[in-house]
Amino acid sequence: MTSLTLAPRARLLQLSDLLLLLVALVWGTSYGVAKQALEFYPVLGFLAVRFCITFVLLLPQLRGAGRQAWAPGLPSGLVMLAIFLCETFGVLHTSASNAAFLISLCVVFTPFVEWLMLGQRPDSRLLPAVALSLLGTWLLSGGVDLNFNLGDGLMLLAAVVRAFGVCLIRRLTADSQVPPLAFTAVQTGVVGFGCLAIGLALPGGLPALPTAPAFWAGSLYLVLFATLFAFFVQNHALRHSSPTRVSLLMGSEPLFGALFAVLWLNEALSLQAWAGGLLIVAATLWTSLARR
Repeated sequence: MTSLTLAPRARLLQLSDLLLLLVALVWGTSYGVAKQALEFYPVLGFLAVRFCITFVLLLPQLRGAGRQAWAPGLPSGLVMLAIFLCETFGVLHTSASNAAFLISLCVVFTPFVEWLMLGQRPDSRLLPAVALSLLGTWLLSGGVDLNFNLGDGLMLLAAVVRAFGVCLIRRLTADSQVPPLAFTAVQTGVVGFGCLAIGLALPGGLPALPTAPAFWAGSLYLVLFATLFAFFVQNHALRHSSPTRVSLLMGSEPLFGALFAVLWLNEALSLQAWAGGLLIVAATLWTSLARR
């Protein structure tokens, strides 16, 4: 009886794991796509376009049972706003490959944030993973010269805030009946209209919308795949799994990001930078094995 009950749940978790890996691929490419879009429009305007469009598409989800999403979605949306401001300004000031590698440090931070927020103590075997990640970050940012620029610092801050964000979502939605798409609608609304308000409040406001097809093609890709699809999968997975597991399953994000940056954007990575990035990925795998 028990095995029959657990079988559908196991299959559901396997499907969720595969979808999270697909999210890692999409998010890995999103840094390069965003970097290209930022050539046509400033950060706040670009984020407002991306997330306001997503909110409008998801607005019907806030009817009926979807109204429950407002209470957990508003605080989570504010955290997501901080993440995307750090990430997008970071992408603007560093390479797409560096951005993808540095954001993966979220995987190492998450167990410790989970300990602080949810009371689940991390395994002591995670400490070597932290050391590997720090060494990888040092190599990636220039090694002996410590050529750590503003963009790299913002991506590192985004990794910390993202770790906090996934734990917060877990706390707010665990065992709840909040529809994931409605929750995503509130999150994207907070990010989109928050960026729009900040952009309009700054001196000079926001410029007219760009007409370049490349901008709108990139924005549409990010809306449909890096936001609608990715947020839905992440929010759904966090209702049934731990923040650390969800973060670990997306740990291949930097590899996809670096490959996309090299193949699509023609970015060049030194041997030292590749070594640093691979150390960060090794830390992710180490964390995964320790967690198991």
